[in-house]
Amino acid sequence: MVRLNPARVGGHWDEGFTLDRHIESSDYIGDNEYGHPQFETKRTELGELIFRLKYRGDQTAVSTIAEAASDFVKEWKPGIDLVVTVPPSKGRKVQPLFQIADEVGRLLNVPVDKESVYKSKATPELKNVERAKRLELILGAHSTKGDALRGRRILLLDDLYQTGATLNAIGRLLKESGGVSAVFVLALTRARG
Repeated sequence: MVRLNPARVGGHWDEGFTLDRHIESSDYIGDNEYGHPQFETKRTELGELIFRLKYRGDQTAVSTIAEAASDFVKEWKPGIDLVVTVPPSKGRKVQPLFQIADEVGRLLNVPVDKESVYKSKATPELKNVERAKRLELILGAHSTKGDALRGRRILLLDDLYQTGATLNAIGRLLKESGGVSAVFVLALTRARG
Protein backbone atom coordinates (compact mmCIF):
# COMPACT_ATOMS: atom_id res chain seq x y z
CA MET A 1 0.00 0.00 0.00
CA VAL A 2 1.29 3.44 -0.98
CA ARG A 3 1.79 5.88 1.88
CA LEU A 4 -0.07 9.14 1.14
CA ASN A 5 -0.02 12.67 2.52
CA PRO A 6 -3.32 14.14 1.24
CA ALA A 7 -4.03 17.86 1.24
CA ARG A 8 -7.27 19.70 0.60
CA VAL A 9 -7.29 22.14 -2.33
CA GLY A 10 -9.90 24.80 -2.95
CA GLY A 11 -11.18 26.12 -6.24
CA HIS A 12 -14.16 26.12 -8.60
CA TRP A 13 -15.36 22.76 -7.35
CA ASP A 14 -17.31 21.35 -4.43
CA GLU A 15 -14.32 19.70 -2.74
CA GLY A 16 -10.85 18.68 -3.82
CA PHE A 17 -7.69 16.91 -2.70
CA THR A 18 -4.21 16.04 -3.80
CA LEU A 19 -2.90 12.69 -2.59
CA ASP A 20 0.74 13.63 -1.96
CA ARG A 21 3.57 15.88 -3.03
CA HIS A 22 5.33 14.84 -6.22
CA ILE A 23 8.88 15.70 -5.11
CA GLU A 24 10.31 15.63 -1.59
CA SER A 25 13.60 17.32 -2.45
CA SER A 26 15.69 18.36 -5.44
CA ASP A 27 19.31 19.30 -4.83
CA TYR A 28 21.62 20.92 -7.38
CA ILE A 29 24.65 18.68 -7.93
CA GLY A 30 26.46 20.60 -10.68
CA ASP A 31 26.35 21.05 -14.43
CA ASN A 32 26.75 18.29 -17.00
CA GLU A 33 29.27 18.39 -19.86
CA TYR A 34 26.88 20.62 -21.85
CA GLY A 35 26.53 23.19 -19.07
CA HIS A 36 23.01 22.08 -18.08
CA PRO A 37 22.24 22.03 -14.37
CA GLN A 38 21.79 18.58 -12.85
CA PHE A 39 19.73 17.73 -9.77
CA GLU A 40 19.40 14.83 -7.42
CA THR A 41 15.65 14.47 -7.04
CA LYS A 42 13.90 12.50 -4.33
CA ARG A 43 10.26 11.83 -5.12
CA THR A 44 7.49 10.64 -2.83
CA GLU A 45 6.42 7.04 -3.31
CA LEU A 46 3.41 8.11 -5.41
CA GLY A 47 5.51 10.71 -7.26
CA GLU A 48 8.04 8.03 -8.19
CA LEU A 49 5.31 5.73 -9.49
CA ILE A 50 3.87 8.51 -11.67
CA PHE A 51 7.35 9.44 -12.91
CA ARG A 52 8.06 5.82 -13.84
CA LEU A 53 4.75 5.52 -15.68
CA LYS A 54 4.92 8.84 -17.56
CA TYR A 55 8.62 9.02 -18.39
CA ARG A 56 9.84 5.42 -18.27
CA GLY A 57 6.74 3.66 -19.63
CA ASP A 58 6.52 1.41 -16.56
CA GLN A 59 3.03 -0.07 -16.99
CA THR A 60 3.29 -1.94 -13.68
CA ALA A 61 2.77 1.41 -11.89
CA VAL A 62 -0.81 1.87 -13.19
CA SER A 63 -2.50 -0.57 -10.82
CA THR A 64 -0.65 0.68 -7.72
CA ILE A 65 -1.43 4.32 -8.49
CA ALA A 66 -5.09 3.52 -9.24
CA GLU A 67 -5.45 1.46 -6.05
CA ALA A 68 -4.11 4.34 -3.95
CA ALA A 69 -6.49 6.81 -5.65
CA SER A 70 -9.56 4.56 -5.47
CA ASP A 71 -8.89 3.64 -1.83
CA PHE A 72 -8.75 7.36 -1.02
CA VAL A 73 -12.01 8.06 -2.89
CA LYS A 74 -13.74 5.17 -1.10
CA GLU A 75 -12.75 6.66 2.25
CA TRP A 76 -13.57 10.23 1.14
CA LYS A 77 -17.07 9.24 -0.15
CA PRO A 78 -17.86 12.20 -2.42
CA GLY A 79 -20.76 10.30 -4.01
CA ILE A 80 -19.53 10.48 -7.60
CA ASP A 81 -21.16 8.74 -10.52
CA LEU A 82 -18.58 9.52 -13.23
CA VAL A 83 -14.79 9.98 -13.49
CA VAL A 84 -13.72 12.72 -15.94
CA THR A 85 -10.11 13.24 -16.97
CA VAL A 86 -8.34 16.54 -17.50
CA PRO A 87 -7.31 16.62 -21.18
CA PRO A 88 -3.58 15.95 -21.57
CA SER A 89 -1.31 18.86 -22.38
CA LYS A 90 1.19 16.66 -24.20
CA GLY A 91 0.40 14.31 -27.05
CA ARG A 92 1.47 10.76 -26.23
CA LYS A 93 0.66 7.53 -28.01
CA VAL A 94 -0.60 6.17 -24.67
CA GLN A 95 -1.93 8.68 -22.14
CA PRO A 96 -0.89 7.66 -18.59
CA LEU A 97 -3.74 9.61 -16.96
CA PHE A 98 -6.26 7.79 -19.14
CA GLN A 99 -4.81 4.45 -18.07
CA ILE A 100 -5.03 5.43 -14.41
CA ALA A 101 -8.58 6.78 -14.83
CA ASP A 102 -9.75 3.57 -16.49
CA GLU A 103 -8.41 1.52 -13.60
CA VAL A 104 -9.81 3.93 -10.96
CA GLY A 105 -13.20 3.71 -12.64
CA ARG A 106 -13.02 -0.08 -12.68
CA LEU A 107 -12.07 -0.22 -8.98
CA LEU A 108 -14.85 2.22 -8.03
CA ASN A 109 -17.34 0.62 -10.42
CA VAL A 110 -17.96 4.06 -11.98
CA PRO A 111 -17.81 4.92 -15.70
CA VAL A 112 -14.95 7.03 -17.06
CA ASP A 113 -15.38 9.87 -19.56
CA LYS A 114 -12.22 10.95 -21.41
CA GLU A 115 -13.93 12.84 -24.23
CA SER A 116 -16.61 15.23 -22.93
CA VAL A 117 -13.98 17.74 -21.74
CA TYR A 118 -11.49 18.50 -24.49
CA LYS A 119 -8.90 21.05 -25.51
CA SER A 120 -10.48 23.50 -27.91
CA LYS A 121 -7.36 25.65 -28.21
CA ALA A 122 -3.76 24.50 -28.43
CA THR A 123 -1.59 25.38 -25.45
CA PRO A 124 2.06 24.70 -24.79
CA GLU A 125 2.99 22.26 -22.04
CA LEU A 126 2.24 24.22 -18.86
CA LYS A 127 4.54 22.38 -16.46
CA ASN A 128 7.15 25.15 -16.19
CA VAL A 129 4.94 28.19 -16.85
CA GLU A 130 4.35 30.88 -14.18
CA ARG A 131 0.84 31.15 -12.73
CA ALA A 132 -0.11 34.47 -14.41
CA LYS A 133 1.05 33.30 -17.83
CA ARG A 134 -0.60 29.90 -17.29
CA LEU A 135 -3.96 31.61 -16.58
CA GLU A 136 -3.61 33.61 -19.78
CA LEU A 137 -2.73 30.52 -21.84
CA ILE A 138 -5.60 28.36 -20.60
CA LEU A 139 -8.30 31.00 -20.90
CA GLY A 140 -10.86 29.43 -23.23
CA ALA A 141 -8.61 26.45 -23.91
CA HIS A 142 -11.19 23.82 -22.88
CA SER A 143 -14.73 23.02 -23.95
CA THR A 144 -17.37 20.41 -23.32
CA LYS A 145 -19.32 18.42 -25.86
CA GLY A 146 -22.56 16.53 -25.65
CA ASP A 147 -24.79 16.01 -22.63
CA ALA A 148 -22.94 13.12 -20.96
CA LEU A 149 -21.98 15.33 -18.00
CA ARG A 150 -25.34 17.01 -17.44
CA GLY A 151 -26.67 16.37 -13.94
CA ARG A 152 -23.71 14.16 -13.01
CA ARG A 153 -21.57 14.16 -9.86
CA ILE A 154 -18.10 13.93 -11.30
CA LEU A 155 -14.61 13.25 -10.07
CA LEU A 156 -12.28 15.44 -12.13
CA LEU A 157 -8.97 13.57 -12.20
CA ASP A 158 -5.51 14.99 -12.94
CA ASP A 159 -2.01 13.72 -12.32
CA LEU A 160 -0.29 16.90 -11.09
CA TYR A 161 -1.59 19.99 -9.27
CA GLN A 162 0.78 22.93 -9.69
CA THR A 163 -1.14 26.18 -9.42
CA GLY A 164 -4.66 24.83 -9.88
CA ALA A 165 -5.18 27.05 -12.93
CA THR A 166 -6.19 24.26 -15.31
CA LEU A 167 -8.43 22.53 -12.76
CA ASN A 168 -10.07 25.85 -11.88
CA ALA A 169 -10.73 26.67 -15.54
CA ILE A 170 -12.27 23.24 -16.15
CA GLY A 171 -14.18 23.30 -12.85
CA ARG A 172 -15.72 26.65 -13.78
CA LEU A 173 -16.54 25.38 -17.29
CA LEU A 174 -18.24 22.27 -15.90
CA LYS A 175 -20.30 24.25 -13.42
CA GLU A 176 -21.29 27.03 -15.82
CA SER A 177 -21.83 25.30 -19.14
CA GLY A 178 -21.35 21.59 -18.53
CA GLY A 179 -24.48 21.27 -16.43
CA VAL A 180 -22.88 19.04 -13.80
CA SER A 181 -24.52 18.83 -10.39
CA ALA A 182 -21.22 18.53 -8.47
CA VAL A 183 -17.49 18.59 -9.22
CA PHE A 184 -14.95 16.89 -6.98
CA VAL A 185 -11.26 17.23 -7.81
CA LEU A 186 -8.56 14.65 -7.24
CA ALA A 187 -5.02 15.43 -8.32
CA LEU A 188 -2.65 12.53 -7.70
CA THR A 189 0.35 14.67 -6.76
CA ARG A 190 1.07 18.33 -6.10
CA ALA A 191 4.09 20.45 -6.88
CA ARG A 192 6.23 21.71 -4.03
CA GLY A 193 5.80 25.30 -2.96
